[in-house]
Amino acid sequence: MYFDRFDPLRGDCLEVMDPDGRVDASLRPELDDRQIAHLYERLTAIRTADQLALRLQREGRMGTYAPVLGQEACQAGAAALGEDDWLVPSYREMGAMWLRGVPLEAIYRYWTGDERGSVWPTELRVLPVAIPVGSQGLHAVGLAWAMKLRGEASAVLVYFGDGATSEGEMLEAFNFAGVFQVPVVFLCCNNQYAISVPRSAQTAADTIAQKALAFGFPGIQIFGNDLLAVYGAVKEGLDRARAGHGPHLVEALTYRLGPHTTADDPTRYRPDEEVERMQRYDPLLRLRRYLEVAGLWSDREQEAMETRVRSEVDAVVERVYAGPPPDPASIFDHTYAELPPYLALQKRQCLGRLGGDRGRHG
Repeated sequence: MYFDRFDPLRGDCLEVMDPDGRVDASLRPELDDRQIAHLYERLTAIRTADQLALRLQREGRMGTYAPVLGQEACQAGAAALGEDDWLVPSYREMGAMWLRGVPLEAIYRYWTGDERGSVWPTELRVLPVAIPVGSQGLHAVGLAWAMKLRGEASAVLVYFGDGATSEGEMLEAFNFAGVFQVPVVFLCCNNQYAISVPRSAQTAADTIAQKALAFGFPGIQIFGNDLLAVYGAVKEGLDRARAGHGPHLVEALTYRLGPHTTADDPTRYRPDEEVERMQRYDPLLRLRRYLEVAGLWSDREQEAMETRVRSEVDAVVERVYAGPPPDPASIFDHTYAELPPYLALQKRQCLGRLGGDRGRHG
């Protein structure tokens, strides 16, 4: 439906819901109004949790953090995953991980430097955050290759930014995926800046989506602040990948309204007027306008929803900071299924230095 109709070489870009909330019914994916309202609430919860994390970092209660502000609709790609699919995030997918079922408590713990923040039920099929730019592409195609060898009818969704497409690891992942036709969907959240480097200085190609063609698989460019376009394109890519049609690339045009991370000052490389202009394309405003026009939303519903999600997030924060501190020796416990001998030795040495008294640490 989408990949066959929208050609990045022609400059096509998929938009289902415009900034004023108007929907092209011929392009609408299978999401009813009840599901859209639910996702609107979850995206609002993501923004609430994201902004609270930013404040916690500024208060010195959390480490360096990568905000999601402005890119919430891209996070909803995770809602298109099937139960047996895998999610492979980068460092800006707090929302996608939460939508997939990773507890917000674990996500917050991760950003506070707590090793327990990378531990969640394996049945969720979510890899831990990958910090090195582009490295997660290789992890994703490895997973997809394994599933293909096992004959599993499942697929992998991997997130990355426009800057990652300048990294060798990502290009190697594209090439491997194309050669071996593995079931993976590459979701590029093109937020127009790789830290301070603008999209125009990243690549001479007209689109990132068209790069898929060089590696032998389909690519599509979409408006990434459009929830319906994100969900529809990602779901179609996953469905086709599971059916044996190989990898697919989705380039989602979005905009990072905040800093790259809390260690970044975006005012040094982009004008305030640009940020102000992009506010019109806020993905949450778009959804609210749609729901209001459809007669499904009012100021009263908005206020009640904001109260619910704020209470939900506040309760998580209380649990994170009220709980016992982590055991320092746990840094050895969550990387390998079987601890290598050299790490087993280091763990014994660590415990020896702690006097074997793990109780006071956890």
